[in-house]
Amino acid sequence: MLKAVILIGGPQKGTRFRPLSFEVPKPLFPVAGVPMLQHHIEACAKVPNMKEILLIGFYQPNEELTRFMCSAQQEFKISIRYLQEYAALGTGGGIYHFRDQILSGGPEAFFIMNADVCSEFPLPEMLNFQKEHGEPSSFIILGTTANRKQSMNYGCIVENQQTNEVLHYVEKPSTFVSDIINCGIYLFTPEIFQHIGEVFQKNQQDLLLYPYEGDEQTNGNGWHRAEAIRLEQDIFTALAGQGKLYVYKTPAFWSQIKSAGSAIYASRLYLNQYHKTHPERLATTEDRGPRISGNVYVHPTANIDPTAVLGPNVSIGTGVTIGAGVRVRESIILHGATLQDHSCVLNCIVGWDSTIGKWARVEGTPSDPNPNDPFAKIDSETLFRDGKLTPSITILGCNVTIPSEVIILNSIVLPHKDLNRSFKNQIIL
Repeated sequence: MLKAVILIGGPQKGTRFRPLSFEVPKPLFPVAGVPMLQHHIEACAKVPNMKEILLIGFYQPNEELTRFMCSAQQEFKISIRYLQEYAALGTGGGIYHFRDQILSGGPEAFFIMNADVCSEFPLPEMLNFQKEHGEPSSFIILGTTANRKQSMNYGCIVENQQTNEVLHYVEKPSTFVSDIINCGIYLFTPEIFQHIGEVFQKNQQDLLLYPYEGDEQTNGNGWHRAEAIRLEQDIFTALAGQGKLYVYKTPAFWSQIKSAGSAIYASRLYLNQYHKTHPERLATTEDRGPRISGNVYVHPTANIDPTAVLGPNVSIGTGVTIGAGVRVRESIILHGATLQDHSCVLNCIVGWDSTIGKWARVEGTPSDPNPNDPFAKIDSETLFRDGKLTPSITILGCNVTIPSEVIILNSIVLPHKDLNRSFKNQIIL
């Protein structure tokens, strides 16, 4: 039997996702109409013999997470549990802390996935690859090809081209190492815990020898948590070249969802995949309905004037109202938002219960990868560059009101703001 573990992080993480992560934990932010995590869970539920999905993070158990887990359990007919860490323990520390829960029932293997990636999740392919490569207890990393410059922002994998064994692993190197990058999706066997245990033991010994050195991982009283272990730097780097670690390279789509802008790109990738997996989720132009161009998701409860034009790459949440002559493109409109007549929304995330007035224009700059480079990934841009706000997706937090006939360009508007004029390239606090 198999299990899957999804690492969902916690409230101190996902800061680049603000102001959207103020309202909803980042893993539950809707991408292509469903919570980010649902794409992972759906892929896991399709794998034969998958018995349980564990979510590990350090969010306080909250209503949204509980509600999401209940509905996902019913929809996918699989056990889903949340295990809360007492602190941020890193990607290896979290699974080591809950190793008994992961191993209960005796799974032969288990998947580990980061919640903030968007992917086709080729899980069955990874299982077949594991059977064909190395010994039965080998560990598999899902990899993809990036371009040379961008590869240095990720974990880089040097492989043996005949056997696909990982010979060398470096997390975010300062010079070029390899164009094969780590996708943050792994297939492990229970033996991985021996390797994590060795690091844990070494950390404990270091604590005894040097109790107060180094301010990494200290929490005020000089007690470095021996349990804070990073899979990538602490485990993969050591395992590389030992015949234990292999890379399965996927040609399918993959992207990180770090910033709010990358959520729009991820939404595009998933909407495109719906042609194969969920054609019923894609809207079509119907009589007395709005004009749809390209891939668009519209929640059935949304109320849209037939003269509106939507798409490509738009998702419309629950209870959204869209007036006459409205144009929406490359945007995510969250539940309860109102777009009044003839407003124009491009490259934008419109927050929950926000209102955009008549003839207003709300526009951002897409942060898409270079379309002419098949291996380009999305750049995780810094918020500021040369002292100026980097032009990016325009984000309206929840409950923002934009008046009629103004232009909001490349701006981030924090929740509960009533604007009274046009703004460009600003964060409106």
